[in-house]
Amino acid sequence: MIELLAQADNAVDGLKAVGAGLGYGLAAIGPGVGIGLVVGNAITAMARQPESAGMVRTTMFLGIAFTEALALIGFVVFILLNFA
Repeated sequence: MIELLAQADNAVDGLKAVGAGLGYGLAAIGPGVGIGLVVGNAITAMARQPESAGMVRTTMFLGIAFTEALALIGFVVFILLNFA
């Protein structure tokens, strides 16, 4: 009986790890799409008005940083929920 409980506890730990990986994978989809949209629109803006490329590039990098912060927050939340 004790061995069965120990195996169940190991299975729960394994499922927590799988859940953390899946959760982070799903949390990374949104920022990935967001970064693609930010960069694509920045390239379009630079192609249309090359003289404003410096300001567009700066704004693009800010957008990328904020979008990437969402991915890091998702990573931290899933780690805390599953391993705390």
